[in-house]
Amino acid sequence: MAEVGAHLTAAPAGGDRPSVFEAVAQDSLMAAVKPALQHLVKVLAESNPARYGFLWRWFDEVYVLLDLLLQQHYLATCNASFSENFYSLKRIPMGEGTQQLLATAGLPKRQHWKSLLLLVLVPYLKGKLEKLVSSLREEDEYSIHPPSSSWKRFYRAFLAAYPFVNMTWEGWFLIQQLCYILGKAQHHSPMLRLAGVRLVRLTAEDIQALEKKLSGATSSQTHSFTPRVQSAVRKALGAVAFSLSTGLSVSVFFLQFLDWWYSSENQETIKSLTALPTPPPPVHLEQEPSSALLPRLKTVCPLCHQVRVNATALSTSGFVFCYRCVYTYVKTHQRCPVTGYATELQHLVKLYSPES
Repeated sequence: MAEVGAHLTAAPAGGDRPSVFEAVAQDSLMAAVKPALQHLVKVLAESNPARYGFLWRWFDEVYVLLDLLLQQHYLATCNASFSENFYSLKRIPMGEGTQQLLATAGLPKRQHWKSLLLLVLVPYLKGKLEKLVSSLREEDEYSIHPPSSSWKRFYRAFLAAYPFVNMTWEGWFLIQQLCYILGKAQHHSPMLRLAGVRLVRLTAEDIQALEKKLSGATSSQTHSFTPRVQSAVRKALGAVAFSLSTGLSVSVFFLQFLDWWYSSENQETIKSLTALPTPPPPVHLEQEPSSALLPRLKTVCPLCHQVRVNATALSTSGFVFCYRCVYTYVKTHQRCPVTGYATELQHLVKLYSPES
């Protein structure tokens, strides 16, 4: 009885129930992290496809593996998911009315594994289903199957039913949140109800217990080989999860900023902020000595005064020359031969005409 009592602490009278804003905010945290990480992986894959291309191709699987490791670490250590712990919340089993488990005591195994599967597996399957629906819609537009084929009838029926299924799913969550706001439910999310847990705020005793655990209670030393290996593996996985969670905690606001920065609603604003300045208008060539270079015929190169061969334009000025002529001139003088604008070799643009 003394050991059981050591893991229990009296629940606050009415302040343990988190507000709906805290509950919804912790839900949206992981939803913002994934797109930001996906963008970072995309940048890496585009910069070095040979080395990082597999991360982009298998991003969902790599993410769900890291998410599984992260959530397992926090559920085992703090009785909460990463985002719940970030907002100082914890999970307790349903039916714990006047007494609560400390955050370091651990959830019962049934609630622990149900929580882990619902935290990791449900978002993964939902994302895969959305990708499947997107690919089927593209196939419906460009499919070569005849309209009367059984396969096309099946996925057209599936695409017609999916919006109603998705509406029912989202409506279930909305109704649960409304019931939570009105005090008619103990959960803001159906996933918590399915897991058999509810969210409460961390108490002062919880925080003290977590600090004591993190500061490092030394575990008993084992002398046999198998327990030693198991302990080393657990420590290694815990260290990886702890490093991941610490880095994610530090960068979570940066990731949310990236998600906002690259969201479609902000693209017009971003383009206006990052757009290059409008180049100045071309010089009036009739007043410049270099206008003598310009031939009367548009097919003649201004440098060699012959019909152009391998027509090449300068992106800095827009004038067209023979490739060999303009390459030699720009390499020597680093400027446009007509306008005098500063020009480099990378500003040469090869033009392909129908005749060539």
